[in-house]
Amino acid sequence: MTNIFAVVLAAGQGTRMKSKLYKVLHPVCGKPMVEHVIDNIQSLNIEKIVTVVGHGAQMVKEKLGDKSEYVLQAEQLGTAHAVQQAEPILSSLEGTTLVVCGDTPLIRPETMQALFDYHTSQNAKATILTAVAGDPTGYGRILRDAEGNVAQIVEQKDATEEQKLVTEINTGTYCFDNKALFQALKLVNNNNAQGEYYLPDVIEILQKQGEIVSAFVTDHFDETLGVNDRFALSQAEQLMRAQINEKHMRNGVTIINPATTHISADAVIGADTVLQPGCIIEGKTRIGEDCVIGPNSHIVDSLIGNATTIHSSVILNSSVGDATAVGPFAHLRPDSSLGNHVKIGNFVEVKKSKLGDHSKVSHLSYIGDAEVGENVNIGCGSITVNYDGKNKFKTVIEDDVFVGCNSNLVAPVTLGEGSFIAAGSTVTKDVPSDALAIARARQENKLGYVSKLNLK
Repeated sequence: MTNIFAVVLAAGQGTRMKSKLYKVLHPVCGKPMVEHVIDNIQSLNIEKIVTVVGHGAQMVKEKLGDKSEYVLQAEQLGTAHAVQQAEPILSSLEGTTLVVCGDTPLIRPETMQALFDYHTSQNAKATILTAVAGDPTGYGRILRDAEGNVAQIVEQKDATEEQKLVTEINTGTYCFDNKALFQALKLVNNNNAQGEYYLPDVIEILQKQGEIVSAFVTDHFDETLGVNDRFALSQAEQLMRAQINEKHMRNGVTIINPATTHISADAVIGADTVLQPGCIIEGKTRIGEDCVIGPNSHIVDSLIGNATTIHSSVILNSSVGDATAVGPFAHLRPDSSLGNHVKIGNFVEVKKSKLGDHSKVSHLSYIGDAEVGENVNIGCGSITVNYDGKNKFKTVIEDDVFVGCNSNLVAPVTLGEGSFIAAGSTVTKDVPSDALAIARARQENKLGYVSKLNLK
């Protein structure tokens, strides 16, 4: 079994994006496109991945971390020059090197594997991944000889009018014999319209040396899309979103309106869950089976249990148990945790708090920096007063507590097990177990007072 290496080209600035953000870090379905490329490569049996960075190098390294090794292309002099930067890491190794552009987030692992298998079967020194384009403008053209073999790759700016009519294009993805690649790179020159060192020139060099050069034609042109501007970015987003939604639907998820449903590439959703229109599911969210999500719910990096309903609500970096109901119009802020059979109703905000099984916060409440036990009822309009303008404090509500409507729980405070808080109370001291706390001004009625105000 030959060793496989990968070089990811991610050094270009991407001026056509007209953005302060480095091109390959622009997200597609919630993840930077270069990370899509790296993750797809990692699913193959790859020995080493080397990412060529340039503009925004530190940001790319921070995003990808230890998924790759890195080399710097300090000056962008073309794709051949970029690959040459990996020479200190790869040039002495025996094996096959896959070269992929970091702005091609749609290319699937299956296509890369098929390219490698074809390269091996042809005993080739180089194999080009090609596709047939309806409109080949902007792509390098694959020129074949009378026998159908690859004769040359001509870039758009160097092509004649006749050559521009060719529809088989170079996708920018290749397999090379590793040692042959780095030997040929030394022979590449920049005698072209751009004055750059083109990686496709390696193909012609190897052919002149009598080596076998082959081309593998993929039937999936869409996945070879390179993202160079915001329009192409939107195309990639649309294509990937359709792929992701199809995958989930074929795995047993019901998506009522796929056109308005956005699911990240890393999300996991269980069978028989229903996504209603307008759902946005981001990051590494995990949703269990038999759930109903939506409409217009937004869930980010959260864990949702089985048989749970999320209705028109926002959930961020939180966990929700089984058979729990959230919403409509609820907001779970980061580090919130709901148990099983919990109810969070309309216009309720929960922040950095834990609620035990069978507890309820049905409407118009704020629960922040709190630890709430099981079987607790928190009445309408009640809040945990957790902030004094400088510091945050914790509220502890033990099991089986009943908090009446419009109560203020001024932290730090503990409500003992089974205690009862009278409606309208402002609680500033701990409440013992099984006690009734009444913390409100005594009502006083002034008879006949209104007539003295001459309001009638």
